[in-house]
Amino acid sequence: MTTKQTAINSPSISKEDAQQLELLREHRRRLRQREKDKTKKLVDLEHIEVPSISTGQRLADLVASTIGSWRFVIFQSTGIILWIIGNVLSGANSWDPYPFILLNLLLSFQAAYTAPAIMMSQNRQSELDRRHAQNDYEINVKAELEIELLHEKIDILKEQELMRLTDSVRDLSAQLEKLSNQLLDKR
Repeated sequence: MTTKQTAINSPSISKEDAQQLELLREHRRRLRQREKDKTKKLVDLEHIEVPSISTGQRLADLVASTIGSWRFVIFQSTGIILWIIGNVLSGANSWDPYPFILLNLLLSFQAAYTAPAIMMSQNRQSELDRRHAQNDYEINVKAELEIELLHEKIDILKEQELMRLTDSVRDLSAQLEKLSNQLLDKR
């Protein structure tokens, strides 16, 4: 007996409900097939193709990882403090007297060159994150489809069990009626 026949023959489901249920199942099958076709390209995270990076990209990553660390902040702060102390203690013979214009110029150059390098590194990381998110989405869709398929199988099993129970109750009722009639006939 097919699922469609089971649903239609089930005494607890009306014919209209059974038709609606079958239409819903067919719709889910079409969606599942469409999603399966999409997820055939599914790739594990370990197998995501990461294009080889150029020397400039490698340098941008190195700059971003160096400048974005506490070690660099401490090193630069120590250097600035030593620069200021050295110039103040030198007095009139200092190489960068107060207001430390040379120091400001050096820090401006540093900011001007590190900002684009950091942006390049962030853009590349953003692209990798997008690929990982797409892969996660595809994995989630596949898992959802598998769960939906399991739900459908459980629903079919429940319908079949309900039909068997209904048939058993019908058979037992018929046997009980037959036995009752036999007892009444003997009296």
